[in-house]
Amino acid sequence: MFLSLSIIGFLTIIIIVALLISGRVSPLVAMVIPPIVAAFIAGFNFEELGEFFSSGLSSVMNVAVMFIFAIIFFGIMQDVGLFEPLINKMIALSKGNIIVVAVITVIIAVVAQLDGSGASTFLITIPALLPLYLRLRMNPYLLLLLVGGSAAVINMIPWGGPLGRVASVLETDVTELWYPLITIQIIGVVLMLALAVFLGFREKRRILKQYGTLDFTNDDHAITQGVVSSEVDTSLQRPKLLWINAIVTVLVIGILVAGILPAGLAFLIGVAIALPINYRSPKEQMARVQAHAPNALTMASIIIAAGLFLGILNGTGMLTAIANNAVHILPSALSSYLHIIIGVLGVPFDLLLSTDAYYFALFPVVEQIGLSFDIDSLSTAYAMIIGNIVGTFVSPLAPAVWLALGLSGLEMGKHLKYSFFWMWGLSITLLFIAVAIGIIAI
Repeated sequence: MFLSLSIIGFLTIIIIVALLISGRVSPLVAMVIPPIVAAFIAGFNFEELGEFFSSGLSSVMNVAVMFIFAIIFFGIMQDVGLFEPLINKMIALSKGNIIVVAVITVIIAVVAQLDGSGASTFLITIPALLPLYLRLRMNPYLLLLLVGGSAAVINMIPWGGPLGRVASVLETDVTELWYPLITIQIIGVVLMLALAVFLGFREKRRILKQYGTLDFTNDDHAITQGVVSSEVDTSLQRPKLLWINAIVTVLVIGILVAGILPAGLAFLIGVAIALPINYRSPKEQMARVQAHAPNALTMASIIIAAGLFLGILNGTGMLTAIANNAVHILPSALSSYLHIIIGVLGVPFDLLLSTDAYYFALFPVVEQIGLSFDIDSLSTAYAMIIGNIVGTFVSPLAPAVWLALGLSGLEMGKHLKYSFFWMWGLSITLLFIAVAIGIIAI
C-alpha cells in the first residue's frame, strides 16, 4: 500500500507541477482535480475526502485571510501614492541603474528575512520594489528570484523553522546546530549578490534590446501587475496624508514582524484605518475595496485550493509514503553518499514534499540509514538543510510563495521556469562548499 501511495502521490505532484508550468489551466484547477482523482484511485471515499479538505483548509485559512486583506491594504496604499516618493528616491539613488536595483533588492530581502518569516519578507519587499521594477521595465520575476533566494539563505537562522524541525528530530540545541551554518549564510549572501549583478547585466541587455533605452525615469506608465495599477489615477492620491499613511503602514508591518497580532487581523485593522483616513464617504471607501477585491479573492481561492491539495497529500499518507520510499530506490553502492545525494536533490524535493514532510518524514529515514553507513547525523542534517532550504520559495507547497505571487500578480508556472534552475544551482554550489570547508563530512 505504501509503495502504491508513493507512486500515486508522486505522479499527482508531477501532473500538478506540469499543469502549473504549462499554463493551460488555472492554478485552482491544477490543484483541485488531480489530487481528488488521486484520492479516489488510492481507495479513499467522499467522507474521507471531506475530512482531508477540512484538515487542509484549517492549515491555510489564516494565510488566505492574510492574502485578502494584505492585497487590499497595499492596493489602497498604492492608490494614495505612498510608494511614489520611495520609487522616485530609489530611482534617484540608483540613477536608474538596473544592476544597482538588483543588488539593493538582495540587501533589502536579507534584512527583511531576519525575523524568520518569508511572508513578512514578501510583504515588505514586493509592494515597495515592484513599482520600481515596472517603472524601469525590469522583469518582475527577477524580483521574486532575488527576494526568494536571499530570504531562503537567511532562513537558516534558528527561528526560521527548518532548523527547529531538524533540532527536534535530533533532540539537539537549535542554536548549536546553527553556528556552523553562519559561514554558509555569509557565502550564500555573497553568491546572491553576485547573481544579482550577473542577472542585472542580463536584464540591462534585454531592456536595451527591447526598448532601445534605459531611461524610464519620467514614465508614469506601470504595467498592470498585482497591486500596481495600469494608470496613475491622481484623484485617488493623497499627497498631504503621505506621512500618516506611512506611519499606518510601518505600524501594520511592525505588528506583523513582532507577532503581536495574527497577520490577517493586522491587515484587516490596517484596511479599516486607511479607508476613512483617505476617503471620506462610504461609497469611496467601498469603491477602493471593490477595486482590489478581484486580485485578493483570486489569490485566496488559489490558497484554499492549495489547502485541499496539501490536505489530500497529508491525509492519504502520500507525502509520508514518498518520503519513506525515496531513499530505498538508490543503488546500494551509493548508500555511503546518501546524504549528499538527497542534498543535491533537495530543491526538486521542494516540489514533492511540504517542509514538514521533508524534515519530519524524509530526514529521520535518511538519518537512520546514514548511521548504518557511518554517516554522522549532523552531516546528514546539514546536507539536507543546505540542499533544500534555498528552494523553499520556488515551491508550490510554500504558502509564502503564493502570497508573493498574489502581491505581484505573477504566475507560479512562469516563476518556476524563471527561478527554479538558478535556485537549484545555488543550492548545489552551497552544498559542495559546505563539503569543501568541512561542515559536511563524506
